[in-house]
Amino acid sequence: MLNLNSLNPEQRRAVETIQGPVLILAGAGTGKTRVITCRIAHLIERGVAPHHILGVTFTNKAAREMQERVRKIVQSRESKTRGQKTNVENQGSLTEPPVGERKQGATICTFHSLCVRILRQHIEKLGYKRNFVIYDESEQLSVIKKILAHISDKAKKVDPAKVLSLLSRIKNIGERSVAAGDADAQAMAQHIRSRYESALRACNAVDFDDLILLTLRLFEEHPDALEACRAKYCYVMVDEYQDTNAAQFKLIHALTREHRNLCVVGDDDQSIYGWRGAEIANLLDLEKYFPEVKVIKLEQNYRSTNTILNAANALIKHNVRRRGKRLWSDKGDGPKIALHTFDSDDEEARTIVEQIEYARLMERTTWADHAILFRTNIQSRPLETALRTAGVRYHLIGGQSFFDRREVRDFLAYLKMFVNPHDDVSLLRIANMPARGLSDVTMERLLAASQERKCSVYSAMKNPAVAATFQANARGAIEAFVSFIEQTRGRLETGNNAILQSWADRFLDEIGYFSELKRSEKNTETAEARIRNLKELIATLDGGEGGVRPALEQLESFLEDITLDTEREEEDEKGGNAVTLITIHSCKGLEFPRVYIVGLENGLLPHSRSQDEGTLDEERRLFYVAVTRAMKSLSISHCATRKKYGQAVPSHPSPFLRELPAELIEHADEKAKQPVSAEAGKQKFAALRAILD
Repeated sequence: MLNLNSLNPEQRRAVETIQGPVLILAGAGTGKTRVITCRIAHLIERGVAPHHILGVTFTNKAAREMQERVRKIVQSRESKTRGQKTNVENQGSLTEPPVGERKQGATICTFHSLCVRILRQHIEKLGYKRNFVIYDESEQLSVIKKILAHISDKAKKVDPAKVLSLLSRIKNIGERSVAAGDADAQAMAQHIRSRYESALRACNAVDFDDLILLTLRLFEEHPDALEACRAKYCYVMVDEYQDTNAAQFKLIHALTREHRNLCVVGDDDQSIYGWRGAEIANLLDLEKYFPEVKVIKLEQNYRSTNTILNAANALIKHNVRRRGKRLWSDKGDGPKIALHTFDSDDEEARTIVEQIEYARLMERTTWADHAILFRTNIQSRPLETALRTAGVRYHLIGGQSFFDRREVRDFLAYLKMFVNPHDDVSLLRIANMPARGLSDVTMERLLAASQERKCSVYSAMKNPAVAATFQANARGAIEAFVSFIEQTRGRLETGNNAILQSWADRFLDEIGYFSELKRSEKNTETAEARIRNLKELIATLDGGEGGVRPALEQLESFLEDITLDTEREEEDEKGGNAVTLITIHSCKGLEFPRVYIVGLENGLLPHSRSQDEGTLDEERRLFYVAVTRAMKSLSISHCATRKKYGQAVPSHPSPFLRELPAELIEHADEKAKQPVSAEAGKQKFAALRAILD
């Protein structure tokens, strides 16, 4: 039997309420992941077939964590009864498992992974082939640039990235999403939308937004596919429900509106992704679609002290449209929140580093205990400078992704070509890398021929009539390239995943790619580092699978995993003893013993755009999220001046500071590096409130 005695009363109620719609309002640090995993295990224990259970979240990291937790719970239970294997299937691969395995486990995955699974089974009904490829942002930008290059009106230069961003918003939110902003980019996005979609369709490719929209179209046009999915997923759970957008809501509603067994877990107070389409109304207005929904609040926090939680509660209550909840903890009050005022952002950075080092040396904390949170990426510069000067190891979450490195993108482009030769973006990237006689002029002519014939560049290369228009040398290079692709694909079609690592290493050596890296890099160490990056990637090609699968099928799964897993870089680089530097948008779901929130200034937090865009409530939720990351101590700071473009610009305290109760705040005397008296602190805080008022 699953032991539920370790759960608090509300957690247990959330686990045991398994029929009909349920809304679990899970405040920050209230153990929601534990509740979700226990609920899945409880469903299985109550006789629900595991393959009828679907758990959906937003990141592969969260999905993997839930899979592992459920696996341990179920394994522990079964080892006491029949000693059978776990009922949770391995979701590492995004392709459908063999039929014999498909009924074995609960499906725990992301929205996009779920849609890939559905589309792999049914996309032929929409006119696509099952071996469709998924374009990432870089490949989408290449398509946009190609379209923009052929538009006659070249007088107006439009940023392709803006056009792509607006296209995504139009797809996810609708035309209303482009009501304000860059008029030229908006007009261009609407103008080229059909061309963009046709370009992807011609390559049998889809982008991230298409995965959900095509699934919705499938459900609308082919009710049999929807019924098959409803029959399979009889119990649906959605994590981080406050972050769902309109398309994701429609998807979940379509799956659950008949059987009504929907459990959503979320916290409207932590809805901070409105800028990318998240609709808090999906959580706030759930009763409109499920009037019988049971609402269960998780308010006991297992992370923070009551001082931190009371400050967070006082702050967030100023948001009027929310579901009321009040976090509390049995961890005691803890120290007051330190509020610092600095003359400049450089002084702010230096002092925070001094405080970190003081705590490390005198209180035996580790660097990893500390995190510095900020609203915008540009705020990290003085912090990084101060940390480097002091010799403090740190980890800046963000920066260039491993999968954005040139050598990695080249190799992945080759793999995508072998899976789908009609992928124009990948072909154009690697056609002449290393050099093989396919010059830019040759490729431009082939691209024009493909557009004229409404086919892929690879189809144009294989067309004898097209090849005949080139001189002998270019024609020979084209024919050699086609032969090279066909022969390599043939070997991969007949081989299995056990050969992939040795094949990939040999392949890159044979085509001269390793030599090209050594030749193109002036610095030998840089070249070796690039080669080492490729070797590390090659080592993961078989996906850690024990069985044998067709090599081409494994490559398809491998590429899907890479394209869909947007958190990979954070997971790869995180770890070790280092201070964490992170934006507030990126810190949700994390926790740190000691947190420093910097730049509490009007124009930064809340951001200057919030007044115009009417998003002040979301900015307050950002501050709330930042506050609730702290476990033991919290420090907040603002500056009198902050550098912008090298010039010191006056700054003013954030209006959010006046929403924090004075009795929870302690001002610090920066010269003495010691807290001032409680009375002096209250006077200083009162003076600050007077400035803000």
